[in-house]
Amino acid sequence: MKIGLHQNKDFLSGLMFIVVGAVAMFMSRDYPFGSALRMGPGYFPSVLGGIMVAFGLWIGVQGVIKPNKVTRTWSVRALIVLPAAAWIFGVSMEHLGFVPAMLILCMTSAFSSPEFKFVEQLILAVCLTFGAVALFIWGLGLPYPLFAGH
Repeated sequence: MKIGLHQNKDFLSGLMFIVVGAVAMFMSRDYPFGSALRMGPGYFPSVLGGIMVAFGLWIGVQGVIKPNKVTRTWSVRALIVLPAAAWIFGVSMEHLGFVPAMLILCMTSAFSSPEFKFVEQLILAVCLTFGAVALFIWGLGLPYPLFAGH
């Protein structure tokens, strides 16, 4: 059975990565690039965009070689909940701090799945929040307050 490219999930995934990576590279073209030792503001989006384009090409080619048909349709629930979770994260970062905002983001975005289990998601949210604090606050030294007023 032949699967058209418009129904090939790996090809479509690869195409999405290529588009997102190319847009990131295009948007960062006016920023100074710098070097690996002295990165400019355009370094990270350009390099990450290039990696995404390469990854997208790899996935797209794999999809053409071994096609897999798209088996599910769009999730309206996810299309509503995930952007709302990102917006809530931004608002709660300002008013509550990094730790509560991450916990809220993880729990809110988990509602996009019909298989939501509160205890499992809470454990995952706590682990992801700890990892994010370790990476972004302690590791990279980003100046985000952990809690409101700190």
